[in-house]
Amino acid sequence: MFTFIISVILLILGYWLYSKLIERVIGVDPSRTTPAVEHPDGVDFVPMKPWRIFLIQFLNIAGVGPIIGAIMGAQFGTASFLWIVFGCIFAGAVHDFIAGFISIRQDGASLPEIHGKYLGNGMKQFMRGFTVILMILVGAVFVNTPATLLTQDIFVPEGLRHLDHSVIQYFWVVLIFIYYLLATMLPIDKIIGKIYPVFGILLLAMALALVVAFIIYQVPLREAWEGLENSHPMADTNPIFPMMFISIACGAISGFHATQSPLMARCMVNERQARPIFYGAMIAEGIVALIWAAAAAYFFHDHPEICLGKSGAAMVGVIANQWFTPAIAFITILGVVSAAVTSGDTALRSARLIVADFMHVDQKPILKRLYVALPVFILAAALLVFSLVNPAGFDYIWRYFSWANQVLAMVTLWAVTVFLAKLHPAKLWYLISLIPALFMSMVTISFLLVAQKEGLGSILPHPAGYAIAAVITAALGVLFFLRVKKSH
Repeated sequence: MFTFIISVILLILGYWLYSKLIERVIGVDPSRTTPAVEHPDGVDFVPMKPWRIFLIQFLNIAGVGPIIGAIMGAQFGTASFLWIVFGCIFAGAVHDFIAGFISIRQDGASLPEIHGKYLGNGMKQFMRGFTVILMILVGAVFVNTPATLLTQDIFVPEGLRHLDHSVIQYFWVVLIFIYYLLATMLPIDKIIGKIYPVFGILLLAMALALVVAFIIYQVPLREAWEGLENSHPMADTNPIFPMMFISIACGAISGFHATQSPLMARCMVNERQARPIFYGAMIAEGIVALIWAAAAAYFFHDHPEICLGKSGAAMVGVIANQWFTPAIAFITILGVVSAAVTSGDTALRSARLIVADFMHVDQKPILKRLYVALPVFILAAALLVFSLVNPAGFDYIWRYFSWANQVLAMVTLWAVTVFLAKLHPAKLWYLISLIPALFMSMVTISFLLVAQKEGLGSILPHPAGYAIAAVITAALGVLFFLRVKKSH
């Protein structure tokens, strides 16, 4: 329990200390006019109150990542706590904060446009397609997960429990998909701005309920000093590096977050709001991830018999039903459902905005919004059908979503590093993002070379995979310094 408490304290200190340093380095100026004030359009550029933007950003970036991802990561043992804490403070929150700030300074620019400005036009074109594909993956994943959770008996009226679970799941899939279309098409303050604060409070209350359960049941959580060995049930094929760093995505660092930041950059009325909204929301997500990782670690370590073969989503039900009364379990699982739904809709909204930006399609007329959104939804629906029809479909989508998510984070960190190098050409402030950029490069590249199912791990010895990944990562570092030297 001491490791858990210290971890929470470190996350809070990271916000109060490190985020202020970042704020000074990037030069936040409260006197500058923001995009929302300069040209409000009533659809995407809509000034909103800071507390409302914070809760929307928190739900946008949270999704099921800091819950399902943290649960899956907890299988690796106490090392997962360290990654959540230090990854969140020095990588994830830095990534979210500076990417969001750049968007504010560039008139609410979408993420691929930021990549293009600092990494070149070729990278911009590639990342436009890559980012839209990731948003579609997120949309499919975040329809499937809540629809699956809602098939549990506590959500199904007694008179309908005789129905096959797949029938109930299809009903929820259709309903959630219709909601996604409405949330993507309508002005941001009509649905998202009104219901997200309620869902945000629900998600935080759910995390608080778990903390209360820790105290009531006196949960014996393992301490970091007891060992950081890999406790994954299939440790031989799941080494901590890089598998844990891919599994725990949104709770430590996530490229998806930087796709959401421009949504909120278009709603802020003062640059000073960037630190609490971007960095602060990531810290809040880190705390939520830490809580779920701690809960899952207890069950994986002390009650492995009830966890055997359970997916991350199924473990949510195990934890809730073991610790809570039916009413509180209902609210807890509903909190997870709301987290998924409120990231799926903004993911597809982001896809619409990214496509609209590079196609230069005015998004004020609703028919033009539909024109852009329709192909995105057709592709998301196709992936969704694949995940429902194929028994292993969802697992495939989740794994590639997680990897693509971290690749996007890596590319964004490189763009942020170039931004800092240009902002302070005579200083070394770019180290703030260069170190996490190099680390995430090593993670994402080595995953392709070490992973057994998703990469070349079944044919390539691990030492060789790590060595190749290290060489490629070093080459990226050299390219960065050459680019900086050329720009000077």
